[in-house]
Amino acid sequence: MRIVIAEDAVILRDGLAQLLDAYGHDVVATVGDGDALREAVDEHQPDIAVADIRMPPTFTDEGLKAAIALRRDHPGLGVLVFSQYIETRYAARMLAEGAGGVGYLLKDRVADFGEFIDALARIASGETVLDPEVVTQLLAAERRGSDTLDSLTERERKVLELMAEGRTNSVIAKSLFLGESSIEKHVSSIFTKLGLPPSADDHRRVLAVLRYLGV
Repeated sequence: MRIVIAEDAVILRDGLAQLLDAYGHDVVATVGDGDALREAVDEHQPDIAVADIRMPPTFTDEGLKAAIALRRDHPGLGVLVFSQYIETRYAARMLAEGAGGVGYLLKDRVADFGEFIDALARIASGETVLDPEVVTQLLAAERRGSDTLDSLTERERKVLELMAEGRTNSVIAKSLFLGESSIEKHVSSIFTKLGLPPSADDHRRVLAVLRYLGV
């Protein structure tokens, strides 16, 4: 993968770049603010951009604003927000900008770099990968339309929650100790109850997750 990293902490930025290089990926640019991130993506056309949230000049939400702009201007670009903070308002907007190819992970909850690499690959291929804590806070802050979600059974809600974390059907099946065919039936029922007509399954999964998050 060709990767651009936006992180104002130099040691973390350089360390992340070195680790990614060691795993065989091409870090084409490392920058320290949102404007430089957008310029680097325009110049290098990477597969994925990794951005912190709080960067110069105000150290508030520059990274998320840049991520939203990148998803709008570069539809095929994977974007991973990698931060110690959760900003629910902008996170919901970022998820709503397009289907798939987006992630939000918390720095202090990534315990294995191999899992981080796997998340990058999934995002670059068009999947949505969210830390469970991000999902929880998005639900608390942004969830609307609960009347539609009320039609889901407890099991269907759990399946949808795991879908919101970016889990595949096979992983969901293992987590819930069910057969994969049972998960497929639950997912189909979720699509029906949420009024999502037949289309590409990946697209419907993203729409279902956005409905669940109230986006």
